[in-house]
Amino acid sequence: MQTSSDRHEYPAHWEADVVLRDGGTARVRPITVDDAERLVSFYEQVSDESKYYRFFAPYPRLSAKDVHRFTHHDFVDRVGLAATVGGEFIATVRYDRIGAGGTPASAPADEAEVAFLVQDAHQGRGVASALLEHIAAVARERGIRRFAAEVLPANTKMIKVFMDAGYTQKRSFEDGVVRLEFGLEPTDRSLAVQYAREQRAEARSVQRLLQPGSVAVIGTGRTPGGVGRSILGNVGDAGYTGRLYAVNSAFPEDLKEIDGVPACRSVREIEGPVDLAVVTVPAERVPEVVTDCGEHGVQGLVVISAGYADSGPDGRERQRALVRQARSYGMRIIGPNAFGVINTSPRVRLNASLAPEMPRPGRIGLFAQSGAIGIALLSGCTGAAAGSPESPACRPSSPPATAPTSPATTCSSTGTTTRRPTSR
Repeated sequence: MQTSSDRHEYPAHWEADVVLRDGGTARVRPITVDDAERLVSFYEQVSDESKYYRFFAPYPRLSAKDVHRFTHHDFVDRVGLAATVGGEFIATVRYDRIGAGGTPASAPADEAEVAFLVQDAHQGRGVASALLEHIAAVARERGIRRFAAEVLPANTKMIKVFMDAGYTQKRSFEDGVVRLEFGLEPTDRSLAVQYAREQRAEARSVQRLLQPGSVAVIGTGRTPGGVGRSILGNVGDAGYTGRLYAVNSAFPEDLKEIDGVPACRSVREIEGPVDLAVVTVPAERVPEVVTDCGEHGVQGLVVISAGYADSGPDGRERQRALVRQARSYGMRIIGPNAFGVINTSPRVRLNASLAPEMPRPGRIGLFAQSGAIGIALLSGCTGAAAGSPESPACRPSSPPATAPTSPATTCSSTGTTTRRPTSR
């Protein structure tokens, strides 16, 4: 945390989870004095080209003075934010308040210079755009009304981030550098840009959960019966079109298959990506499973395991910790204590749920907070469909003009459904 010599205490309300362009999540938070090692590690993973774009000169490493400057902030005239995944930096943004002639200043000066640096492996995910929204909100809170940024002409990606933000801008070119100046008051266009970005990101995020190319059922039993084994069977019986894996740390080392499905002792043993993990292990083992999934790059989790908010205050705190842990790795989560997810699209045919039968394909998507209601609706529709192909209870209606064109999906949860991460 910040030392007592700093002008303001750590602004915890600036922390937020954001959904990125590809549907993954990142944690945005202020940079503190405790982040020196993270900053150095982050900078070492940035390409020489990106470093050149940031500092306008070859800059292979940060000096001790740089590290001190970039980690010590007063949270008023100097602010730094980091986007993190798995606790590590993937991008940073900072502003420094300036006065006339671009010299360092304090309030009431209302202009600041802003600069970004994004790890190359995470460029193109919309990280810079999300950070710009957050640093602009922070700046407005601190009485700053305008940002100025100097960008090399060849740094077209960063120029596009600023130009696409929707703020009223002034652009000039001097001494081989593009200078952008823009007010931070929200405009109709900037608000529309922000809303559209969030909408696209959320849609991609849900798509990750409902259209996975590979699924691992973690906690699959060695013998028939049990939740994990049942879900594995449901996925297989539905004709899932992707790759399916059975995972259980208790599998013998010589066990290679369960019901014709590749068997592994850990998700780490799976070669290639895993898009969705269905977790059925006891609650006390879920944290280690989430760690394995996060470090393997799993994109989404469906946690069937009970023993969370359904079990009282202690369980509610375990649930909060689970959500924080999953988001720290950039994973979206349905659950815990979830009924599962179903996608009836012929291209996917996913029944990663406790429902023994798939519902009829159609244009209806169901998200239920209550598992009892979800099960009742699913059962009622299945029964009505069996009695009458044109039953009003299940007949797909024509979608509204603004409806998405994604395939019909059904999702039911007895715990928390997919929640939108807090975003200012």
